[in-house]
Order: sequence, then structure tokens, then C-alpha cells
Amino acid sequence: MQGTGYLKRPMASGLACLLCFGGAVAADALAGENLDRGVIALRTADGHVYIGWRLLADDPPGVGFHVDRRLADGEEPLRLTGQPVTGSTNFVDTQTAADARPSYSIRAVTADGEGPASPWIAAVDAPAGGSYLSIRLRGEDGIQMVALGDLTGDGRLEYVVKRPDVSIDPWQREGVWRPSPGTYRLEAYRHDGTFLWSYDMGWAIEQGIWYAPYVVYDLDGDGKAEVYAKAGQGDPRNEDGRVESGPEWCVRIDGLTGQVTGKVPWPDRTGYRDYNWASRNMLGIAYLDGRHPSLIIQRGNYRQIKVHAYDGRLEQLWSWNSRQEKGARYCGTGAHGMRAADVTGDGRDEILLGASAIKYDGHGLWTNPLHNPHQTHPDIFHVGDLDPSRPGLEIFLGLETPQPRDGVCMLDARTGEILWSYEDGPTRHVHAMGMAGDILAEYPGQECYAGEQDGSQYWLYTACGKRIGNESLGSLAPVPLWWNADPQKEIIVGNKLKKYGGPTFLELAGGVRGTADCLGDWREEILVGLPGELRIYTTTIPASDRRVCLLQDHLYRMGVVHFSTGYYYAPQWGGRVGTQEPH
Repeated sequence: MQGTGYLKRPMASGLACLLCFGGAVAADALAGENLDRGVIALRTADGHVYIGWRLLADDPPGVGFHVDRRLADGEEPLRLTGQPVTGSTNFVDTQTAADARPSYSIRAVTADGEGPASPWIAAVDAPAGGSYLSIRLRGEDGIQMVALGDLTGDGRLEYVVKRPDVSIDPWQREGVWRPSPGTYRLEAYRHDGTFLWSYDMGWAIEQGIWYAPYVVYDLDGDGKAEVYAKAGQGDPRNEDGRVESGPEWCVRIDGLTGQVTGKVPWPDRTGYRDYNWASRNMLGIAYLDGRHPSLIIQRGNYRQIKVHAYDGRLEQLWSWNSRQEKGARYCGTGAHGMRAADVTGDGRDEILLGASAIKYDGHGLWTNPLHNPHQTHPDIFHVGDLDPSRPGLEIFLGLETPQPRDGVCMLDARTGEILWSYEDGPTRHVHAMGMAGDILAEYPGQECYAGEQDGSQYWLYTACGKRIGNESLGSLAPVPLWWNADPQKEIIVGNKLKKYGGPTFLELAGGVRGTADCLGDWREEILVGLPGELRIYTTTIPASDRRVCLLQDHLYRMGVVHFSTGYYYAPQWGGRVGTQEPH
């Protein structure tokens, strides 16, 4: 079914079209969950309680919010807000005793009156070392990856973690690959920390991010997310521990029970001459028809690339092979992750592989305008509205493979055209995830950062291609996120959350496993893995404005879906939710 068989029958409808907010562009009908208010309440170091909640895409213009408090179950609530809060979606309660155990609820206020109360949320004491929520896990194993999704259908996000924290690379070089010491488990926990289920991925799945992709999303349209993961059968390891044979599947796991409810074949090993090349696997979600989510399965990125697409019933829509497209010029163009985005403006997602893109119908859209055919594999791969001065989306790339020039560049996401690049010399191995984020107020758009693996050269560019720095930011993969009360992003460097060129806000315990606007207002949470614990850091800095929950922006939500497969590329806001930029 090379590039054929697209959407053979209609599928169950997802979210209804969302309303326009505040006169801005229409809110995105593609973002998946029917989210609740996401209320959080944390006691800060000064004894006050910070309360944050979501502004939703279907909230009408001018909506305000009242905040109610009670000190015991069944007690008559006390209204804390004389007038509805309209300038932000947070509130600080300064009138509660330090030894009290308050709970809080939020009510939307519109021209039609007050809406229903949100569920009561008990305030959590901010522990030493920062404001965070803690989910205790079964056993003391660490976390290798985490994914988010509403498994129960109640509007709150659950956490599906992959454990233990072991990641072995397939590269056949001494000191890199080794036999897996055990098997991975996927474990699901409710938003309140309640354990739901555990699924053992088995010996057919080696321990490493490239062997064991998984994603969490509501593909079948029933309002509850499923888990999709690579799977095998039995124990097909050869004598040295490699898995190079045996059946391979993508399985669908029920989000509530952990039971396998369906499976489809994984793209096969045919045509891969090297264990390393064949062992690079990823999963994704894309709205190929502009209305319904589809499952995307990928094998390979360094040489041959195979991609299969399935609908919500797990019926195949099409398959694609880089060797059969434009004289194999798509081979070797895959990044260490994939993205889904509507780059052509027709409402349907394309699949962005790295230095190439596939159309919604399973045919190539564009491929590598760069040098060294079949050797344009990027490590750095960020897709978003990086340059607001031009229409559409852009892609910032840093090439792992040696390039005579253009090894760091920005492309037009619709055409693959190089918009600007490093032209002054060769690059050897631009490494890790780099960064694309608006960290400097004096330059419009997002700043783009990259570095050589050996530390010999670094680049910091403005969105329009002006080089403004050549020094390390302290990491080859700083993570940008919105945290405080200004429109610029902060960055995570190592275990420190800090302002670029400024102070450190927070020191994080454990390894960052993702950032997402999953609780409270529009600022982003930091998901951190520790032995036996998932820690969710959240800001308690009052905001000066408000913004629709970032998860209701399609590009951002697809970015969050994909951070449990491949490299961690921070999700990008696409600007398609009806609200103003923060200011």
C-alpha cells in the first residue's frame, strides 16, 4: 500500500470545533483531551497558598474566575475573590494560617452567571528544594521516560512511566552497546498517584530508547487515552544478547487496565544491513485528515526509513519507504525524533522526519536541500513558529553528519528551503538536542543554539539568522520553558532552572524527563525522574496575564505526545489557540 488507501472510512469524531477567544484566531479543534480546570494549590515558603488553574479554549471572551476556600470537608466555602479574577489564572491566598489544611475550588463567571465548581483541591506544602508535587512509584527503580494522557476520561492527565532508568544505544562500538540487564516495564499512575497497572515489555525489547518507543493518546475517540508500544514475542535474543529476529508488533494497551487490546505489524527489518540502523524505532501521532488522529510507526533514520500509518481502528492507511521515493534521496534524513505539523496550511498534518517531510497521503513532500546525499541526519530538530516575521513554520537543524557548510541552519517547514545557515566553514558533529526558544527580549522570535560534540564551536542565532553568540550555554541541550511572569522563556541547564544570563530559580533533583503545561496556568511544569519517584515541579510565581492551556494548541500537544519516543525536543507553541501572547 505504498502511499495509498488513505482513510478508507470515517472514524469516531474527536473534540468538537472550539470557539474563538478574544477575537484572535480560531482555537484548534485538533488538540485531544477534554481537559478540566487543572487546579493546583501549593503553600509557598512565606506561608501563603498559590492557586493556579487553566483557561480553556472554549471559555467565552471576558470570562473571570472566583476562588473559594474551605478548611474541612463539608464546611461552607468562603469566597476569597471580591471580584472575579480576569487578568490571570492564578491567585495567592494570604489569609490562611500556616497550620491550616485548606482546599480550593474555582468557578468560571460569564455573562450568564457562575459556572459549576471545579473539584476541591487540597493545598500541598511546598517541600524544601522547590515547589513540586510528588508521585511515589512502586519500587525504587528510576524513570527512563514519561508520557501524559487522560486514561480515565475525567479531564485530568495521568502519567505512564517507563522503568528502569537504563538506556543502551544500538551503535556497535566498544563501550556503547551492551546486553540488556533486564526488561522494561510501563507503569500507569493516576493524577493523584494511585497505581493503575504495570506492563512488562519482555526480552524481545532491549533496554534503550531506540528499541522501546511508546506514546499515550486517545486514538479511538472514546475520550480515554490508550498506550501504544513496540512489542515482540518470547525471548529472541541471540547468543550475545542482541535481538535481530522474531516477530515485531505495535501493541495497543488499554489505558485503564494495562491489557493488550490490539496489535499491528512493525515495519520489518528487510533492507537494513546493519543492526544499528535497523534498531532505530519511533512512534507518533498525526492528524492526517485534519480531524482524526492516526498512529505513525517509524523504523530507521540513518539510512533506510520506513513509515506506516494506521487509523483509530488500527487499519493501515499507507506505508512509505525512503528507498522508493525520488531515487532514495530521503534515505538518511531522519532525526532522533519525529514531529507532526500542518506545514502546508490545508489543515492536515505532515510528518516531519528531520531533513525531510512526508505528506498526509504517504508521499514525499520535500527532502534534504543540504549537502552529502544520504548523509543529512540531524541531531538538533526543532519545529515551530520560530520566526514570527514570516508566515508558516520553520525547522531549526543541527547536522550530526559532517557538512562542508550549512551544518547549522533554519528551513522553511513547507518547502525545505534553507532560510539561513552557518556558511563560514565545515561542521563535524553538531550534537545533542540544541535549543530553540525565545530567551532574549531584544530579538523577535526564538533564539537558536547549537554546538559541536567536541566543544570546538558553538552557535547562538536570532530567528532571522543573525549570529549573536559563540559560547557554550553550559550544555549542548538546554531546555527552554515558560516559568516566571515575563514572555521570555527560562532554560534548564543540567539540574538548574535559570534565566539566560541571569539568576538560578531552582535546583532540580533528578533527571528532566519532559516539560509540559500539564497543571495550573499556562506556565510549564518540569517532569523529573528520581529513584521511586516522579516529581512535577510547578511555578508559584503569580503571572501578570493569562493564556489558553498550551495543551490545547495542536503543535504543542503533538510535541508533548512525542517526548516519550526518541530524543527530548521541547514542545513548541504553534500560536493556533485563541488568546494573546503573554506580555
